[in-house]
Amino acid sequence: MPKSKRAKVYHLTQVTKKGREQKDKLFSNIRECIPQYQHCFVFSVDNMRNNYLKDVRHELSDCRIFFGKTKLTARALGTTPEEAQADGLHELARYLSGSVGLIFTNRSPADLVDYFSNLTQVDFARAGAVAPRGFVVPPGPVFSTGGEVPAEHDVPVSHTLEPELRRLGMPTRMVKGKVHLECAEPGYVVCKAGDVLDARQTRLLKLFSVCMSEFRVALLAYWSAASGEVTELEAWEERQKQLKEMREQQAKQAQKGSGGARGTSGGGDGDEMDEDESEAESD
Repeated sequence: MPKSKRAKVYHLTQVTKKGREQKDKLFSNIRECIPQYQHCFVFSVDNMRNNYLKDVRHELSDCRIFFGKTKLTARALGTTPEEAQADGLHELARYLSGSVGLIFTNRSPADLVDYFSNLTQVDFARAGAVAPRGFVVPPGPVFSTGGEVPAEHDVPVSHTLEPELRRLGMPTRMVKGKVHLECAEPGYVVCKAGDVLDARQTRLLKLFSVCMSEFRVALLAYWSAASGEVTELEAWEERQKQLKEMREQQAKQAQKGSGGARGTSGGGDGDEMDEDESEAESD
């Protein structure tokens, strides 16, 4: 039967786009904070999670946090000595690239560095992340953590997950009401250390409750109003090394994928990392 032309999908949700007014508001709010605070920090976020960033905003309620478009943020601060809104502030512009934001504070730099050095939150990895370690599910009965804990302290996975595990590429079948993995030792390799995870791998890791991402906030540099100087922190050099290593890993993964495409199956990169970017600033 042909599809009816009357059948139309009507979306009931109403989402307003982020227009020029919101960008202008962010721009003006950043400039208003410059004379009100003694320090301006540039921070980067690893494995961005918006709910964790909200916790940071709550705990630093006496500070102002901006996490938006880097070009807009750089223009608000000033990119040249002539455009800088304060002495030496334009030197922060070189650190505004990637997933970074601003923190305006009157706290001492040592206090803020100490706070973020102790801030870590583990979470499930998303597609596009680099696996920090490997994960292998041993053959035989499949347990809920995939062999991460001893079998006597674990429970078998539910039989309702067996079709999904098979759909995700695991050679499983039901044996006496339990899910069994049929493969040779050491087992089914979900990922190796350094792999760029795709959507299939991240789904398997989540099914086995394996967290491979850490939400971290690293302070890259800060500007002080008293001296008009920008101080570079150790996290900046570490971030540059991590970015270089990530690019190399992604290049290797792309080469493997293009090589595998000529054969039976290629290892695609999967979905891109879904970053929760927020252009709103904390009050």
